[in-house]
Amino acid sequence: MPTQLAALFVDDQNLPWESVGEGVKRKIMSYDANVMMVKVAFETGGVGAPHSHMHTQMSYVASGVFSIMIGDETQTIRKGDAFYIPPNVWHGAVCLEAGELVDVFTPMREDFV
Repeated sequence: MPTQLAALFVDDQNLPWESVGEGVKRKIMSYDANVMMVKVAFETGGVGAPHSHMHTQMSYVASGVFSIMIGDETQTIRKGDAFYIPPNVWHGAVCLEAGELVDVFTPMREDFV
């Protein structure tokens, strides 16, 4: 899997995508033990299956439209919006219009590497 351990500068065009489900792929942009940035691309209808993890997560909507579920709340978010997921909170995504999320995790997601 392509990873960029503590890369100071990241050349997006040289990082291959990794398929993580039907209509969903990701790139690990850079990370160290404390933080990780991941780009996730969704086709329309792509699903980030509901799950939880011990990491704090913040995500930025670089493009597209998504239905985001965090705990008991669901909202539609668009390009320029962001969301916060506390540790151990159930969450998931459904892509309503093809787009990309930029996810930041702390600490880094060891399960991604």
